[in-house]
Amino acid sequence: MRLSQFIAMRYLRSNSKRSFVAFINVFSIAGISLGIAALIIVLSVMNGLENQLKQRILGILPHVVVTGEAEAALTANDEEFSILLSTDYIETEVMAQSRSELKGLLLQGIDPQAEEAFSIIADKMISGSFTSIEKGQYNILIGSALATQMRIGISDQVRIISPQTSVYSPLGQVPSQRLFTVSGIFNLVSEMDDKIIISHVQDVARLMRRPASAAYDTRLFLQDAFEIQPLIDHLRRNNVGFNTWQKRQGALFEAVTMEKNMMGLMLFLVILVAGFNVISALVMVVAEKTGDIAILQTQGMLPAQIREIFFFNGLYNALAGVVFGAILGGLGVIGLNPLLKLVGSNLAFGENGNGLPILTDYTQLMIIMVITIILCALASVYPAVKASKVLPARGLRTE
Repeated sequence: MRLSQFIAMRYLRSNSKRSFVAFINVFSIAGISLGIAALIIVLSVMNGLENQLKQRILGILPHVVVTGEAEAALTANDEEFSILLSTDYIETEVMAQSRSELKGLLLQGIDPQAEEAFSIIADKMISGSFTSIEKGQYNILIGSALATQMRIGISDQVRIISPQTSVYSPLGQVPSQRLFTVSGIFNLVSEMDDKIIISHVQDVARLMRRPASAAYDTRLFLQDAFEIQPLIDHLRRNNVGFNTWQKRQGALFEAVTMEKNMMGLMLFLVILVAGFNVISALVMVVAEKTGDIAILQTQGMLPAQIREIFFFNGLYNALAGVVFGAILGGLGVIGLNPLLKLVGSNLAFGENGNGLPILTDYTQLMIIMVITIILCALASVYPAVKASKVLPARGLRTE
């Protein structure tokens, strides 16, 4: 250990026996710790909420839908744009009529065999099977909320009416319609549960009276729906028509991201205030140790070494605050939902409808801790420089 580090550690230990300076020192560490802990807990909850929204909403809405023939523009770039799967897709607005209800919905036509490994709906089936929507069977999958609203269940029939397509009958021109059978019910605990029904892409094409030779749209599953901009730029350069989740739900996710950023900024200001406490604590330590500084200078210690003593003093406070804050934050993240359950909280945003969703981003936390240490290190510069400018004669005058 360098001499300046050794003396800095001695000052930290000796300060614990001094009343006022020790009080300020401890509270500067406590301020950093509480700020770090609060930031870890809040950001973990916000990340969890954002991830739940991504799964529940973007799990059912297409990440990207490419219109027309686009295979040539996509096949060679699957890895570059993190495309997991491209499959046939149709989406249209329909009316769904049960014995008691009539409701406007979105009908999605998909290839269940291709999408089974990538669709979150396949993992959230509470009744029936995801692959039960076989070609030619005219089966549909519906959300549990929609099933409750329309009072239907497995094996019940629902009349699907396509207002965009019409056929001629003895009564004149009427919308295309057909009876579909409910073969599966899913529950995403999402706002989309009562707005979307799903069937086989070819059955939907027949309902819409599309020619057999007509090309389907292409649905793309991405590794991360948020990393969509490179793909958008590529499609625009190739003059390919497309639609993305951002046009439907972009405002919601932007609001969540803004709220997370503002909460992070507010809590980071707490850490900044704690950094100023480091300055005040070190200035008081310098004032108290003026005689010691003068003696060290008369013994040959250089001003640079004096600066290092108090710089390390502030840095050790920052490290202690970050370590204790990380421990408190980790314990808070682990114990948050059990605590909410203990106090009888009715929050039910978690994956299983219990408590709060929590997702800890360790890269994010490392960045926060590094920035905190850097801020506290910068806050230690002024007291360290002030200590190096103490004149030995003036410092020894009071000894």
